[in-house]
Amino acid sequence: MGRSLRAQARIELLLLLRQPENLLVILVLPVLLLLFFAEVRAFPSIHGRPINFLVPGILTLALMSTGMVSLGISTAYQRYYRVLKRLGATPLPRAVLVAAKAGSVLLVEVGQVALVLAIGYFGFAWRPPGSLPLAILVMLVGAIMFAALGLTMAGVMRAELTIGGANGLYLIFLILGGVAMPVQQLPDLVRQLASVLPPTALSSSLRAVLAGGAFPAAPVALLAGWTLLLLATAIRFFRWE
Repeated sequence: MGRSLRAQARIELLLLLRQPENLLVILVLPVLLLLFFAEVRAFPSIHGRPINFLVPGILTLALMSTGMVSLGISTAYQRYYRVLKRLGATPLPRAVLVAAKAGSVLLVEVGQVALVLAIGYFGFAWRPPGSLPLAILVMLVGAIMFAALGLTMAGVMRAELTIGGANGLYLIFLILGGVAMPVQQLPDLVRQLASVLPPTALSSSLRAVLAGGAFPAAPVALLAGWTLLLLATAIRFFRWE
């Protein structure tokens, strides 16, 4: 069982990394946005150093890119070409296939997080006073949330619709999710909507945890709520064929 899991996880990892468009979304864009907005003070309303605001936002973007976009689209095409159906008919248990997908995504996300943290630490002297272990726990919950969203789309929509849905949500969440632009700068009605979106819950939780101070109960509760809802939706509605 262990060998099967490792072999399938390796295949899933290669599927995620071999496509240039995947590398663009999961590595190049987050790094470019971090470097650009850290150097260009585009939003004067950000208090303190921009890097303190940007690192949690870019971490959110990285997890969203891998879990929602890359995992969602690759799984949708596996379903479209009946790869999932054929794998389900083999001696490989479906639980092992799901675990392999989760493991491959986790490996990519560990690399993303390490890269973003290294750029912040060595490139911009970013030294957060808050709890890094708690931030890692928050990111793990956020990773599950975005993976569940990606699998929900992949399991109920055609591959072409999954591409459109994942990329469309990516753009919406990039603008409204508190990734590189403060939600407070949005118009009132849009701000109210943006404040309850999944990426806003994660980015707000990360900023509060890394800044130290009181535990951010409200954004963490929102993050947990979204994660449970999307996880339950993925389990209930995902179809293998």
